[in-house]
Amino acid sequence: MNERIGWWQLPPSVRAGVERILGETVLSAQSQSGGFSPGSADRVVLASGRRAFVKAVGTETNATSPVLHRREAAVARVLPPGVPVPEFLGMHDDGSWVALVLADVQGRHPQEPWQEAELAQVLDTLADIAGLELDADAPLPRYEDSLKRAFLGWEKLQSRPLVGIPAWEGGHLELLAGLARDGVAALAGNSLVHGDLRTDNILLTDAGPVLLDWPWAAVGAPWADALSVLVNARTLDPASGCVHFLAEHRVFADAGEQEITGVLAGWAGYFLDMSRRPAPSGIPTLRAFQARQAESISGWLRRRLS
Repeated sequence: MNERIGWWQLPPSVRAGVERILGETVLSAQSQSGGFSPGSADRVVLASGRRAFVKAVGTETNATSPVLHRREAAVARVLPPGVPVPEFLGMHDDGSWVALVLADVQGRHPQEPWQEAELAQVLDTLADIAGLELDADAPLPRYEDSLKRAFLGWEKLQSRPLVGIPAWEGGHLELLAGLARDGVAALAGNSLVHGDLRTDNILLTDAGPVLLDWPWAAVGAPWADALSVLVNARTLDPASGCVHFLAEHRVFADAGEQEITGVLAGWAGYFLDMSRRPAPSGIPTLRAFQARQAESISGWLRRRLS
């Protein structure tokens, strides 16, 4: 994934701001691996023995990441009761550095590659979240609006061809672009959507899965996150047999075959288009992972369309 800075590398003013939120001094910190943020991600131990989780990033590292931290803080305030998330304790924001402070969660990420039982457990949780009632006034975007531009990847590849584009994709650009447009409409719905689920954004605990990192939260199709989890499973293991969940798990009860195909086409075009771009500042591994996702989803699409 990505190399992180640690707690002790944060500016002293940021560490002091976090300690004011916690009301105690941080005695030790253990950096957490995984994910693509260039900022810190530390489980900290306080003077009393209490624990917390802190993640922080500054504009000098990556201009976009502080924006995402602020967005996550805003989302934390409007999530409905019943969503399994760490308790949000506060935010330090000095205009350049943003630090989020959350309750520490005892758990582990799902195994990679995904194991069948753990995948089923996460899908069960996502089905429960999809049934939660959202406040009609919650300031969350519509998921179809959030991804409208992202799902134009195939059209961008038509207008600016990618050298070395795989033969099947190159021969079906018009078809894939049309499917992706259908995929945007398929994302509409009235359920809470996390919008960025992979193993590194999920913790398995004794009480069940806990979902981390919510800056992309939206309102959309009740099966959108579950499909993203299957995409992650196939990306980590192209031979994964997880597709049987599409027909068997309750979270996909309202997902039609054409809708699934459309969303997969949208994601495949997005990841392929993004993979050819320069790496974002401080996140050198992202483009390679996006290329891997594009390859996995395109292979899935070929089988669905054959």
